Amino acid sequence: MSTPTTAQPGQFSPEIAKPEIWQGRSPNPLVQALSQLVRHPMGAFGLGILVFLTLISILAPLIAPFDPAAQHPSATLLPPKPPYLLGTDEFGRDLLSRIIYGGRISLLVGFVAVALGAGVGVPLGLVAGYFGGRLDNVIMRSCDSLLALPGILLAIAILAVLGTGTLQTALALGIVSVPEFARLMRATVLQEREREYVLAARSVGTDDLHLMLRHVLPNAFGPILVQLSLAMSFAVLAEASLSFLGLGTGPPTPSWGGMLQESREYLRRDPWFGIFPGLALAILLLGLNYLSEALRDLLDPRLRDD
Repeated sequence: MSTPTTAQPGQFSPEIAKPEIWQGRSPNPLVQALSQLVRHPMGAFGLGILVFLTLISILAPLIAPFDPAAQHPSATLLPPKPPYLLGTDEFGRDLLSRIIYGGRISLLVGFVAVALGAGVGVPLGLVAGYFGGRLDNVIMRSCDSLLALPGILLAIAILAVLGTGTLQTALALGIVSVPEFARLMRATVLQEREREYVLAARSVGTDDLHLMLRHVLPNAFGPILVQLSLAMSFAVLAEASLSFLGLGTGPPTPSWGGMLQESREYLRRDPWFGIFPGLALAILLLGLNYLSEALRDLLDPRLRDD
């Protein structure tokens, strides 16, 4: 068995001079949290549901057994049985096909509303929180005026101006979500702008735009990720509510809220008509809520394990 050699004075020791190897780990807690999301039980479950329903919606023309708008007069209100695996509605339309295509509407409205709300609200909150002063007051008072009404009532008021439809619903819900993103971003930036790394960057002459985009924004974006999933959950539920009221996606385009509205008169005799669309909506909302809970656990330093 060989014994380790000790370097004599004046000799070069390769073990001492061997450089430390960088393991490639990012110190950013946000990057670490995202990499751990798929290993988090609730995060993996929620993300799996969202990805699964998104793939089904994208592949709807290949998966759906029937045309969602095709009527079969001889097969009205049939219970679940082949070839109609989830039954039919009052016009003989296949419920499974309509639920698959209805997922497209819910996810489209959710993604567009969140993209619009975050795309407008995050920059507003970043500017308001970083600069403060009169600009902060103007932006925040504008957001407060939008928050004066409940979200669903504000969406109805916007739809009264824009008209009904899928795109109009997504725009209305996106506008409703702007104040939430702006206020959350502002609150986070107010904490970040006083930290040592910001003060150090200012002391060496870093300009405000570079400091906001390259330093403050990445470190303040953790709570926004949680809000993204919560806002999408609200948008999906609000779209279903508006379609149920006849203000969202109109017939013959299938939507889960519209299907629930159509099933009201048949729930006692043909309960599957309303159960399956409601179950699809509940599964999507459950996945989004699980995803937001997992992100909160991973991004909150008080909840992360040491």
